[in-house]
Amino acid sequence: MREPDAYAVDIVFCIDVTGSMYPIVDRLKEGVLTLRRRIEEAAAATGKAIGALRVRLVAYRDFRDNPADALVESGFFTMPGQAAEFETAVRGLEAGGGGDEPESGLEALAVAMSSDWAYGHRPRRHLVVVLTDASAHPLGVGRAAAAYPSVAPPTFDELAAVWTSQSSHLLLVAPVTSPWEGIAAAWRDTVHLPSRAGNGLNEYALAEIVDAIVAGI
Repeated sequence: MREPDAYAVDIVFCIDVTGSMYPIVDRLKEGVLTLRRRIEEAAAATGKAIGALRVRLVAYRDFRDNPADALVESGFFTMPGQAAEFETAVRGLEAGGGGDEPESGLEALAVAMSSDWAYGHRPRRHLVVVLTDASAHPLGVGRAAAAYPSVAPPTFDELAAVWTSQSSHLLLVAPVTSPWEGIAAAWRDTVHLPSRAGNGLNEYALAEIVDAIVAGI
């Protein structure tokens, strides 16, 4: 029997780290050391094989509430060689702040989409995973802040065009609200796991999110 092709996978976790999100943030901290194994096992169960794996974090709150801590990003970590560095980055996430809903999720998504994706001859998958229990501001809210990301386009239509030009996949673990509902309906290669607003993704175990990640590979 022919062995499955081993995919080279880049995953960007785009994580809402406002106060209500502490349940999933804590779950990620608990599961960070087993993440590669979980992904490999879930992939094997569907006949897929993971060769190279890189992961990156984009953590966000709200530029309208507090621009100074509205967005933090890491580079890619190659797993398992940089697992310790990735663990340090994940354990450094603290759920707090954000003010009232909505949050700066579209800016964070723009940063995730502009990642330094790896390319090459082997089969590759680029995946953005958005984890949030809140809606998102329209693009541009807080643009005057010095920390506002320069890669965020002026309009939602331009952000959608950037997505269309890429070969990435998108997993939304997000409420059925604006803009996530519209993205799920209109953007290609997108899977939506609806979450309950303000619930910190309590309805999902990490294993369920990993299974959805693998489905997008």
